[in-house]
Amino acid sequence: MKLRWSHAVMYVCDADEMIGFYRDMLGFEVSDHGPVMLGDQDLGVEVTFLSQVATDHHQLAFVPVRGDGASNTYDHMAFRVDSLAEVKELAARLQDDGRATEVNAMNHGNAWSVYFKDPDGNGVEVFCDSPFHVQQPQARPWDFAMSEDELRRVTEEQFGGEPEFKPADEFYAERRRHFGD
Repeated sequence: MKLRWSHAVMYVCDADEMIGFYRDMLGFEVSDHGPVMLGDQDLGVEVTFLSQVATDHHQLAFVPVRGDGASNTYDHMAFRVDSLAEVKELAARLQDDGRATEVNAMNHGNAWSVYFKDPDGNGVEVFCDSPFHVQQPQARPWDFAMSEDELRRVTEEQFGGEPEFKPADEFYAERRRHFGD
């Protein structure tokens, strides 16, 4: 399994300040923004996603919680793999090994992920892209025992009514046109 760097989710004090800095100084654009939801539960915080490339929905995400006493500066780092089989294989290995904690499956609509804490408690996400685009943030648990066909069907059922739900290929084609790639 080859892991490819994907994104970092950072805890920030002032989201507007950080967005302005990364936009003005480093050329990022806001690609999505909204309340952090776990299923239908609003967790009471907003997240902003940023990217400067057509191939990634986001390279950074900012969650403004540092003023609330969060001591870490980031929530998790994320790596992309090529297939759901690799996500499921890693989840099984993590569960069997026992050194990782909080091993959880999360369906974002546009990605199928395993989240876990490494032995030092750092957050890690390993995911594969789903065949869909869904406006973010979105998160619903899924069962590692599901087949790919079953997870695809469940993803369409859970997220198909979202306003921006569409095939991922269409979303990334629009982004390539936007960025001139």
